[in-house]
Amino acid sequence: MAYEAVLLVGFGGPERPEDVLPFLANVTRGRGVPPERLAQVAEHYQHFGGVSPINQQNRELLAAIRADFAANGLDLPVYWGNRNWHPMLADTVAQMRADGIGTALAFVTSAYGGYSSCRQYQEDLVAARSAVGPEAPMIDKLRQFWDHPGFVEPHADAVRAALGTLDPARRDTTRLVFTAHSVPTAMAAAAGPTGGRYEAQLRETAALVAAAAAPDLRYDLVWQSRSGPPHVPWLEPDVNDHLELLAADGVSSVVVSPIGFVSDHLEVVWDLDTEAAATAKRLGLDFARAGTPGTDPRFVSMVRELVIERVNPPDTSPRRRLGTLPVWDTCPAGCCVPAARRP
Repeated sequence: MAYEAVLLVGFGGPERPEDVLPFLANVTRGRGVPPERLAQVAEHYQHFGGVSPINQQNRELLAAIRADFAANGLDLPVYWGNRNWHPMLADTVAQMRADGIGTALAFVTSAYGGYSSCRQYQEDLVAARSAVGPEAPMIDKLRQFWDHPGFVEPHADAVRAALGTLDPARRDTTRLVFTAHSVPTAMAAAAGPTGGRYEAQLRETAALVAAAAAPDLRYDLVWQSRSGPPHVPWLEPDVNDHLELLAADGVSSVVVSPIGFVSDHLEVVWDLDTEAAATAKRLGLDFARAGTPGTDPRFVSMVRELVIERVNPPDTSPRRRLGTLPVWDTCPAGCCVPAARRP
């Protein structure tokens, strides 16, 4: 199929204090999150003036992708739409229709499989197209990229840089701690055709980053940013609880690497730079937080590579990846749910 555009699909975030609660209502709609939890999360945003950095980060990524396409002769316009806040996907898809776009590829700012990290984006794209009407462009999602060098290598370099800020005399008692957004255990178990896809991909990314950055150090994968009802089991341990265990076990220093994310948005700067850093300080742990890919040129080039990979036949566009888990050439609508639950 000939594609006429690329759509950058982000999560979205508020850019004014008065946007915070409406934004959170969009994010949590239908999930049964208690009002007191929403108020607690809203307070996190108010610490930063009611502004999430994620929209500006996506503007910077959008500009970098456009520049990379132009420099490498990829003549495709790049649009941007969000799931949960302006610019909303439906508005962007309407603009694409007005511009005469009939087919497009979507790059989603989430590397992993699973409901909230992949399948829900598919549903939002369908809903946006439905809102625009029968002349809305066809939009195909690019594949997951958890093991692509353009994602893994920037994370590995960031871990190396964070390690460089710690006391080398304490390296033997230093631990790498990889984090990702927690999800309900039932959702994690149902992710992918055979289940467990979200967690398995994260464990492979953690192994790849650790092997590249510090193969001599032990590492763990833990979770952050839980937001659901207290009675629903979610993936554990939480990063703060894990830091308690590490301190009790004689660990002196930690590098926390948020491999679940592509940029330093609010869940990184609050949950890790604020809460986890405070926990580490209380416990006497030396703490360094590794960065995320953001607009690293390798990450930006990865977007172009994924587009070319999808446009060209597989035998003329070899897939670049580092891992061993199965991956599709495409990201079909049913790739993140068991076959029995596919539409």
